[in-house]
Amino acid sequence: MRRVQIASATSLAAAAGAAVADAGGNAIDAAIGASIASMCTEIGIIAPAGSGFMTVWPHDGEPIVIDGYAEMPGRGLSVEDFGGGGREVEMSYGGHTRTIVGWGSVATPGAFAAFAEAHRRFGSVDWSAILAPTVKIVDAGFPVSRASAEYLDHAHRSIFGWNDTSRSITHHPNGTPAAEGDIIDIPPLADTLRWVGEAGASVLYEGELGRRMAAAVRKGGGILTERDLASYRVEVRDPIRFNLDEWEVATNPPPAVGGVVSAAILLLASSPPFEGWIPGEVDRMARIQRAVLRYRSEQLDDYGARAEAADRLLACARDGDLSAVERSPSTVHTSTVDTDGNGCSATLSAGYGAGALVPETGMYLNNSLGEVELMSEEYHALAPGTRLVSNMAPTLARRPDGSILAIGSPGASRITTAVAQVLLNFLHLGMSLRDAVAHPRLHVEVFGGKPMIAYEPGLDVRSLDGMTARRFPDLAMYFGGVQAAVFDPIAGLYGAADSRRSGDTARGGYD
Repeated sequence: MRRVQIASATSLAAAAGAAVADAGGNAIDAAIGASIASMCTEIGIIAPAGSGFMTVWPHDGEPIVIDGYAEMPGRGLSVEDFGGGGREVEMSYGGHTRTIVGWGSVATPGAFAAFAEAHRRFGSVDWSAILAPTVKIVDAGFPVSRASAEYLDHAHRSIFGWNDTSRSITHHPNGTPAAEGDIIDIPPLADTLRWVGEAGASVLYEGELGRRMAAAVRKGGGILTERDLASYRVEVRDPIRFNLDEWEVATNPPPAVGGVVSAAILLLASSPPFEGWIPGEVDRMARIQRAVLRYRSEQLDDYGARAEAADRLLACARDGDLSAVERSPSTVHTSTVDTDGNGCSATLSAGYGAGALVPETGMYLNNSLGEVELMSEEYHALAPGTRLVSNMAPTLARRPDGSILAIGSPGASRITTAVAQVLLNFLHLGMSLRDAVAHPRLHVEVFGGKPMIAYEPGLDVRSLDGMTARRFPDLAMYFGGVQAAVFDPIAGLYGAADSRRSGDTARGGYD
């Protein structure tokens, strides 16, 4: 008898995960199914040609991280082929965001390779059964989610309006963007998903679908080649592990930086133990974030020295030495657990979107090479095959009584602080899961060239050590969209989905 708890980006995604569980799937199968549904129905927020990470903790083994993140393409090309195919755009999302879109912004995607590896290791239903719920959703047409509508309102012209096919999908005939609840119809996408379900994920990397993707990108001036797709391999990594009160936490290791940053924030907040969201501790959290995020921008962007810099940060954090740290910066998420004790946390990204689709497939492409806030190098400057940097922090935590928590968030640079604050609320302060996710958050950032504390109402935040405060009028998707699911041997299954986005929970399985 197995039941699965899902917390995912939308009600459609959560329901798709539950349908996979109803067909006999475990937590890992359900996470893959919900993630694929998100990638195909959260227009603008994510795309089928995205990338990401899956942290898996099987009930009878040790945790692992399956790294299916984006790579720098360009294998077999000449120097003259690099540097083109993209244009810089600006939008008002989050106050002001700058990114590069177009065919040249497309990186080698890894999400489906990661899904295939997770299914090979842990799956309990056929691969085609995992894709079947999303095929059904896409076949019927699907409503625009609240998060997609909000994002398209900012990005519909600059990102999703330059390509004719994309513009016809995301806009009304009068040029206004699709709004929440509008039905999106992408006829080729269901057939593409059926193709992947029948042929396997390899059709994206060594088959005809991959050849079509590479041909479209190269024709548009991009640098993704068939060799890049055929050469792509997932990496299975040992997670960062640390203790927080009674829980052991496992999260994403380098070359990603999200897990390192979240872990450092939590370790520093636990020494001495965080006392709650009172004014003095709010100030302390702002100082911790400022120190860790500054270290991230100054030390963790160096591709060659990232592992060593991460080790130094975690060593200082474990010692509770904030002064040493100070001396030394678009996504969807699904969390699943099951009554067998398995947990899976999957975070995926397509950047801000390239604004283009692979012709006649319905597959939107990523702009992972155009995320200027994550690229310490110049556009197209990395060596082909280099894993790109990521803030993603899909995280799991276990307690000796058999309880397991899966948690993660979208939100670009706010992923790390969102995950850390919710973990602190639930694991350390003892809030209910729903209260832990709903609690107001803060995030230290550089805004308009000045250090600033962005925060939600309900926190007593003041200007601090040269930082000014930027108060949002309400809880905002800017601060992430945490999805969390728990299996407790006594309390059973429960989950929480962030009201900041259009997330939802569902439960599936068989009795």
